[in-house]
Amino acid sequence: MKLPMDGKVALVTGGGSGIGAATARLLSESGCCVAVAGIPANGVDAVAAEINDGGGSAIAVPTDVADSSQVEAAVEQTVAEFGRLDVVVASAGMQMHREDVDLHEMSEDAWDRTHSVNYRGVMLTCKYALAQMVGQGGGGSIVIISSITAINGRSANVSYMTGKTGLLGLNRYIAVHYGKHGIRCNAVLPGALERTPNHDNHPDPEGRAKVLDAMVPLGRIGTPDDIAPMVAFLCSDEAKYATGAEFVIDGGVTVI
Repeated sequence: MKLPMDGKVALVTGGGSGIGAATARLLSESGCCVAVAGIPANGVDAVAAEINDGGGSAIAVPTDVADSSQVEAAVEQTVAEFGRLDVVVASAGMQMHREDVDLHEMSEDAWDRTHSVNYRGVMLTCKYALAQMVGQGGGGSIVIISSITAINGRSANVSYMTGKTGLLGLNRYIAVHYGKHGIRCNAVLPGALERTPNHDNHPDPEGRAKVLDAMVPLGRIGTPDDIAPMVAFLCSDEAKYATGAEFVIDGGVTVI
């Protein structure tokens, strides 16, 4: 899928794997210069190298989104390399499957660690991106990766679910208050994917896959490549009148 995005500059967090990596590739194919941000460094290095080897233009920006100074530096490095910032995809996330349990049994550390990335990390990404976009003028597009757990309450991971729910409010806030600057913001809510954040921490990944396959009307759980096209579309001017919206991509689970 190639969208008309020649010359735009994108920053993608969580870009070293999953939805972030798949989106970074699509944005590059559509003509964007891409800053691939996230941790671990080897993941973002590999995705940026793949894009460059394919004829695109990308830089790797190892970034812990829970660290304000690192997020600010990531935006600054993107602008220093490419001259501006037009598109942001806030995809970085984590999921502490074994520790993020029933609320009355969960440690406060699990809550804090999860929210530091999934909620605060997205806020920081948007904060510094918005400062750049407002300052340079010309508008921009932000896409926040939330989850269907934000609207169905089924997740056993309360920290993950509540953080993803909070992102929907952040999405609406940005859409309402930054529309005057020509900046759009939308949220994408993926369903269950083959690999979750921190997949190796899941107590029973094979059992999870069997249960979820049986639940999905389309007959399978998703992949990052199922989600990335919608994200890239929302980043583009083809979606120029879409803002403050929530787009569910889950194979039909939420309509059951």
